[in-house]
Formats: sequence, C-alpha cells, structure tokens
Amino acid sequence: MGFLFVLAVGLIAGTLSGIVGTGSSIMLMPVLAYEYGPKEAVPIMAVAAVMANLSRILAWWREVDWRACAAYSVTGIPAAALGARTLLILPSQAVDITIGLFLMAMVPVRHWLTRHEIKANLWHLALGGAIIGFLTGIVVSTGPLSVPLFLFYGLSKGAFLATEAASSLGLYLSKSVTFQRFGALTPDILLKGLIAGGSLMAGAFVAKRFVLHMKPDVFRLVMDGIMLAAGLSMLWNATHS
Repeated sequence: MGFLFVLAVGLIAGTLSGIVGTGSSIMLMPVLAYEYGPKEAVPIMAVAAVMANLSRILAWWREVDWRACAAYSVTGIPAAALGARTLLILPSQAVDITIGLFLMAMVPVRHWLTRHEIKANLWHLALGGAIIGFLTGIVVSTGPLSVPLFLFYGLSKGAFLATEAASSLGLYLSKSVTFQRFGALTPDILLKGLIAGGSLMAGAFVAKRFVLHMKPDVFRLVMDGIMLAAGLSMLWNATHS
C-alpha cells in the first residue's frame, strides 16, 4: 500500500508540476521520507526529478531557451555536486529539519520577489544557478526559487516550463552522479527512483493540455499551501524519528 501511495502522489505531483513548473519534489519528498527515511529519500528523489524534468523538456521541446539554460547550468551543475557532497555528511534529522524550514521559508521569499517585480538577465541566471545549484544539492528542491528567476527573465508558459526543466535537469544529473560516486545511489535506490520518476513523467504529459487554460494566481496559492504542508511534514518527521 505504501508503494501504491508513492505512485499515486507521484502522478498528482507530476501533473501539478507540469502546470506550474515546480512542486513534484515538494509533494513527493515527505512521502518518500516517510516510506524510506530521509537519507534514502534524497537520492531517490534526485533520480525521479531527472525523469520529471526530462518529461517537461520532451513535452515542450521546441520552446526551450538554450541561452538561458546554458547561463544557469554552467554554474549550477558544479554547485549541485558540491551541495550533494555536503548533504551526505549531514545527520538524517538535520536533513529533515533543513528541508522543512527551507520549504516554509520559500513562501514569503516568493511573495517578496513577485512584489518587487525583479527583472533578470543572463548574468543573474548564472549567479542564481550557483546559489540555487548548491541549495538543490542539499535540500532536494529549489523550484520555489528557480521558478521566479526564470519568470523574471521573461519566459512564460511552454517556454518557461521547458527552459526551467532543461536547466534543472543538469543540476539533478550532477547531484545523482555525486550520490553514485559516494555510494549513496545503490541499485535498489536507483530502481525506486526510476519507478517514482515514471509516475512523475506520466503526470507531466497529462498536465500539458491544461497549461493554457489555468490561472497562474490560483496555482501560486496552491503552491504556497503545498510548501507549507510539506515543510511541516518534514519537521514532524524530524521530531518523531
């Protein structure tokens, strides 16, 4: 039943993230942490995130802004590897607490960025890639930061979804390779990640037909709720483990 629950949440998370550009890791991570523990959940989610981003790229292939992707990835990929290496030396309880506090903190940060209507250029994307890449290595998902960064660069709808996914793909691949090198990505964990990722991929293709008809403000509020709920869930895991 726990395995089926992971797949069900993955399908819902993949659909939602395919519409708003983020959220799959935020929704699925607490479920994985509950089922497998935080130390296993992080590399499982890294593999699943690779597949989730790949599916969004395939769904919107022709709209990827490769210049923006390159600017973000050139600093983000090595930073993600460094962050993943940092994660492996942290105790499990600290991982849960860090992820939970980070997700909750992103709610006011996202509103602040939106309120100030900050505009981004390629240099901002490169700087953001370094910072967000390192955080991605540690806290699983930084979609709440990368999403406004690409929106402020001027991308929207399919172009935004595809470019953010293409940029994040390199970070999660870097993170997964780092886990593999240091023995945290065993065949069993890889299989769990591939299965969870399959449900995320299915959800992303379901989402494509809805993208042009959704009101962005509604889903931003939904994301706020998801981040708060997921953050509280991770803190609960930390205090009851």
